Amino acid sequence: MTSVTARTRSGTTVDELCTVLRDRIITGTYPPGQRMSQEQLAAEFNVSRTPLREALQRLEADGLLVATANRGMHVAPIVNSETEQNYALRILVEPPTLAAVIDDLTDDDVAEMRVALDDMQAHRAHNRRFQQAHQRFHDVALTRYPQTFADLTRSLHTMIYRHQSVYLSHQRTPEDFIHSDRHFLAAIEARNAPSARRIMEFHLIDAALGLVLDADPDHEFDSLLVALRGREIVIEHDDAGRINRPAPIYWLDHDPILPEVATSNLILRPAP
Repeated sequence: MTSVTARTRSGTTVDELCTVLRDRIITGTYPPGQRMSQEQLAAEFNVSRTPLREALQRLEADGLLVATANRGMHVAPIVNSETEQNYALRILVEPPTLAAVIDDLTDDDVAEMRVALDDMQAHRAHNRRFQQAHQRFHDVALTRYPQTFADLTRSLHTMIYRHQSVYLSHQRTPEDFIHSDRHFLAAIEARNAPSARRIMEFHLIDAALGLVLDADPDHEFDSLLVALRGREIVIEHDDAGRINRPAPIYWLDHDPILPEVATSNLILRPAP
């Protein structure tokens, strides 16, 4: 059991509580719907109600907890449509931001990404370690984003990371991620911004389809399709927004800067 000892500076205690509680929620130790009893948590962590209440409020603001009148706080549910929205926002924000800051990434940054990619390969059969390595791989570039962009992206990562704890139990997923991230790192090493942007778009779309459709094969997409139209990306879907895997996908600009690639979720096609 993790223990957090009361500190002289209350801010330190709140930060530690947030870290431990967030980790337990994201990894499923506290499953969706679990009631967060302040009395039990205060006793477990040996803290007063004041820092605990602030920690819970922070997690509520992050969307990990929900407060209900007369029922207290509970762990937030995992909602497929919200996961879709999180990916849609990432597609609109991250690829162009990465392309804009690619020249700011240092050789040390690239080396750190390579180590994380090697760890992904080494731990592809261990869900949690693979997930952590994958997060480290993409967190490197975040240090070069403008602060508001980085804060938004980290918030989206947190919500998706929680859902991925279930998704990454599928063996095909690590191999697809490793394949895409290998191409992504090669584009970054070459400082090829258009290619890195395009590969990241493909990777995020692939991950979104896998995560959402593994939870609900009949999910009707909305916000993701809006984001793709905004990026001039075409993916095959029916009138209701349902997508059958592997789904053909292409970019309207005809620019051949994506490597030949296919995953369990997507098949890259040339633009007509």
